[in-house]
Amino acid sequence: SAAAIASIFGWMNLFARAIGGFWSDWANARSGLRGRLWCQVVLLVTEGCLVITFSFTSTLGGAISVMVVFSIFVQAAEGSTFGIVPYVDSTVVGSVAGLVGAGGNIGGVCFACLFVYNSYQRTFLWMGCIVVASAIWTVFVAIPGHRSLFTGIDSDDVVEHRQNTKPPAVIMIPTDAGNAEGEEPMSA
Repeated sequence: SAAAIASIFGWMNLFARAIGGFWSDWANARSGLRGRLWCQVVLLVTEGCLVITFSFTSTLGGAISVMVVFSIFVQAAEGSTFGIVPYVDSTVVGSVAGLVGAGGNIGGVCFACLFVYNSYQRTFLWMGCIVVASAIWTVFVAIPGHRSLFTGIDSDDVVEHRQNTKPPAVIMIPTDAGNAEGEEPMSA
């Protein structure tokens, strides 16, 4: 039972990371990089607040419920982070993505060390506070040609590209509904 409950966190990866990427793309279509940054801030602050809430839960049902919701925001924040990666340096996207991924692993090891020296409640409380504080660092993200959270302007090329880009749509899987109207079946 414990393993099944703990696996919920990992299962959220199947859809929640993509949701974070989708929200980041949607915000980008409307506000450029500034939209992606605001998406990141909202997801990180919500994630951190939910981890803090998790640290104070006293029942198994409450802990599982909060864990499901905060794990969605953890994975969504990861998806939105990888939406920002290509802006850092478009010539080395793979290297930057690798560093971002490795940073997550380093954070996991550091948080695991906190469990050795502290109670679970205190560790989760610290974890939540660190995540909320990390959202503040987004204020300092400044990429040439793009607006940051509070300053700067987008270059003309960036504005033109955004005006010519449609917001992402929900992905629809085609069906053979066309056969009912006598159309050719879809082939793979």
